[in-house]
Order: sequence, then structure tokens, then C-alpha cells
Amino acid sequence: MKSYIKLLGVSRASLEELDEDYFDFLRQRKLQAWDKNDPRVREFRGIRVFMNTQNTPTTLTLPDSPEAAANLLITLGMQNSFILNKQIQSLEEKFIKEGGYTEKLFSKRMKYRGSAY
Repeated sequence: MKSYIKLLGVSRASLEELDEDYFDFLRQRKLQAWDKNDPRVREFRGIRVFMNTQNTPTTLTLPDSPEAAANLLITLGMQNSFILNKQIQSLEEKFIKEGGYTEKLFSKRMKYRGSAY
């Protein structure tokens, strides 16, 4: 569990670094980074993937405008970071309550040793 939590943290950090790259892209081209309350960002946040057929999800098309495309990718990255944060928090709580693999194995070993005497 500890390694899983660490890897999720690495994933989140990579997404945040990618978002910074998109912000740099916008800044270097003198394009605008949209605020999270901008109606265009709200529209992006409303995008949902659903299945067209049994095994074919809808696909997202990048906007033609570099500014809109970068802002869409920033929005998606931030949404993913939010989800990863929630998953990390959930796993940390589970670890606190239940312990990890090593602790569970040690507990079983102690039970076995206690019953062996």
C-alpha cells in the first residue's frame, strides 16, 4: 500500500508538471490561461466520456485554437490531479485503519507463534 500511495503521488506530480508546461506554452505565445470559473473552462469540465457502442467510448477532439487546446489539457490535468488527491487520501485513511501488507503478515505470524505454544 505504501508503494502504491507513493506511485500515485509520482503520478500526481507528473500531471502537475505537465500542467506547468502547458502554462509555459501559453505564456511563451502570449496566450491567455483561462480562470477555472471562465465559462469555457466550465464547459470543458462538463465533458463526459460515454460508450457509443459496447466497446467504443466517445473520443475527445482537441480544439483548433492552440489557446483553447492548452486550456482544455490544463483542465483535464487538474481534474486528474483532483481525482488522484482523493484516491491518495482514501488509501492513506485505509492504511491508518487497516495497516499495510507487512503489518498484516507480522500479525499473522504472531498469531501463528502464539498458537504454536
